Amino acid sequence: MSTRVVDPSMKVTAIRIPGRLTPELLERAARPVEVDIASTALDSVEACREFVSHLIQDGTAVYGSTTGFGPLVEFAGRDEAVDQCDNILYHLTAGQGEDLPPRVVRAAVLARLWSLTRAHSGVSVHVVTALAAMLRTDFAPAVPRIGSLGASGDLVPLAYVAGALRGQGFAYVSGRRMPAAEALAVAGLTPLALDGRDGLALVNGTSVTAAAAGLAVESIRRSHGVAITLTGVLVDILGSDIGFLSADLLEAFGHPHAASVAARLRELLAGTKPTGTRSLQEPYSLRCTPHLLGAVESSLHHVGGVVDDDLNGVSDNPLFFPEHGTVVHGGNFFGQPVAFAADLLTTSTVQMGNLAERQLDLLIDPHRNGGLPPMLATEPGKQHGVQGVQLAATATVASMRRAAMPASIQSIPTNGHNQDVIPFGTQAALNALDAATSVRWLHGSLAVALRQAVHVGGRRPTAPACADIIDRLVAAIPPIDPDRPLDSDVRAAAALLDGLVAPTETRADR
Repeated sequence: MSTRVVDPSMKVTAIRIPGRLTPELLERAARPVEVDIASTALDSVEACREFVSHLIQDGTAVYGSTTGFGPLVEFAGRDEAVDQCDNILYHLTAGQGEDLPPRVVRAAVLARLWSLTRAHSGVSVHVVTALAAMLRTDFAPAVPRIGSLGASGDLVPLAYVAGALRGQGFAYVSGRRMPAAEALAVAGLTPLALDGRDGLALVNGTSVTAAAAGLAVESIRRSHGVAITLTGVLVDILGSDIGFLSADLLEAFGHPHAASVAARLRELLAGTKPTGTRSLQEPYSLRCTPHLLGAVESSLHHVGGVVDDDLNGVSDNPLFFPEHGTVVHGGNFFGQPVAFAADLLTTSTVQMGNLAERQLDLLIDPHRNGGLPPMLATEPGKQHGVQGVQLAATATVASMRRAAMPASIQSIPTNGHNQDVIPFGTQAALNALDAATSVRWLHGSLAVALRQAVHVGGRRPTAPACADIIDRLVAAIPPIDPDRPLDSDVRAAAALLDGLVAPTETRADR
């Protein structure tokens, strides 16, 4: 697979195998990346491939190489290895729905490459080098959202990935959807030749699930940091007393992540001067933020560990161990760990969205915001401030809540009862990724309101760190005076916050 010269405007960064695959690396794969596979890793892949070839030549039954697939394992497969690849890919090309975002598909390719280079899947060396070559370009297979059970790997979506690399189906280059054969040519890639073992190894892993969950984790880590920051700015603008952040208080609570959130808020609010006019006890949307966001941080810690384990494990079936002379048929393509973790991540993110919407409501209510005008309108009635922004925020929260039904418990037996227990990890992971997008909009909405509050008479924060955040928002977002469309302002504020706030670190003690 040759590659075209990448546009100089596309930053190509190096990722090295072996090593640890992280959510941050998955995000980098949205753009062209250089994947440097060590020669020792390629040698191991080649040795495993030779072992598989010897097994088949000796007449050993190997699932998917000499047999049919799923419940048809009792029947012989096709005689020719190349035909066996058609056998696996064609019947799985049955997905429906809108295409997954190219960044998700490219992250999945990186995750699949990582698993295959562990040298237990028996793929040809040219398969792993071809995946690396694809990632050097901006090529992305077109993959429908609906089809994976996350039970025998992400069979349907990964079949579309493999098909596009063979020049079948559709793909994206520079954001444009076109027939895959044309896209390969534009990207400077050649169609990938696969046999049955290669085809099965490409589809029989949970790489779409792991990639979507990893992208969600990294985004929500940032959003968690944003939630802490916006809470601090809101507390300062309102002039609240910060006794609810007492280190003694939170230590007595007994949950270390709640204490960690409170410590970050105390640092952010260093130098703040309470007005002395607020109630002795603030609403829960302020007073209980260490407890709520601390619980989110605990969830992120757990979920991040599960996703890290999954990204760096081997999801495939069967697995080959040349060093022991064995082939083992099992269930390493069963995505239950990430399914549970992703559902927890969605739940935590929805509650973080609830918090942002309630903080927005607090800020626009003249009975609770210290006397600022309703809806933060410069001239209430003649102008409407952030009234529309709150309506959209309320709709966003409702949408998040409806989508938060756990996917990991929706088991439906299928595949002739071969797959009689189903984790639905892919749907759980994509739900979490959707929630990650929604909570960014909510934080962008709250940020626009905080900026507007200062414009209509709210005080400039007295803590230097909070004042700096407001100054940056003021520089980027014009005041709402008079009314104007605000959808792009919300997105701009969300993007600004992504760059200003460090993601919550939940991996250091793993």
